[in-house]
Amino acid sequence: MQRRDFIAAAAALGFAGHALAAAPATILVVGDSLSAEYGLRRGTGWVPLLERKLHDEKIDARVVNASISGDTTSGGRSRLPALLKQHQPTHVVLELGGNDALRGLPLAMTQDNLAQMTQAAQQAGARVLLLGMQMPPNYGVDYSAKFSAMYEDVARRDKAALVPFFLRGVADVPDAEKLFQRDRIHPTEQAQPQLLANVWPELRRLLVDPVAGAKPAKVRATGSAKP
Repeated sequence: MQRRDFIAAAAALGFAGHALAAAPATILVVGDSLSAEYGLRRGTGWVPLLERKLHDEKIDARVVNASISGDTTSGGRSRLPALLKQHQPTHVVLELGGNDALRGLPLAMTQDNLAQMTQAAQQAGARVLLLGMQMPPNYGVDYSAKFSAMYEDVARRDKAALVPFFLRGVADVPDAEKLFQRDRIHPTEQAQPQLLANVWPELRRLLVDPVAGAKPAKVRATGSAKP
């Protein structure tokens, strides 16, 4: 290769690298009705609010909301491979598990599903954020503690980012019923900014930190009644 050809090739590679670095992020949200705007006016849920926040913060990212009302971790696990292939996300937000508890599904199964989804997303090159949930006291102290710890265990073992309690400031405040719809399960429109406030600090960290919430990718993809 002659010197001028080498310089041209190097310049082309440098341009390609710059273009890749400047590519917008793709945030894939895989959740249940808490993220699918159940009972809300379209555009008022925390995910649409996230899109506006990204715009206001001048962060170049698009959001794909793949949340389905009533979904469980098993449903999310079965849907995730196709979603990863289709959207090739740089970031995946997993908001699932509440329906597993409501249906009395085994904690071990729920935890395994969350872990498998986290690992699949990371192997596809995405950074993962888990949105933890907590169960009310009527589920029993032992069950509630184990359910909450489940998210912490997955995040720690798979080195994913974690919001310990997605409903903080909504379900754990005095007169919390005012922030829930009549079913006492789904937060109201007024509660959605707080949900975003719970998610945003960790998600922003993943967006600006090149290594947070990610494992080295082995494979890189190419080419809304109950929560």
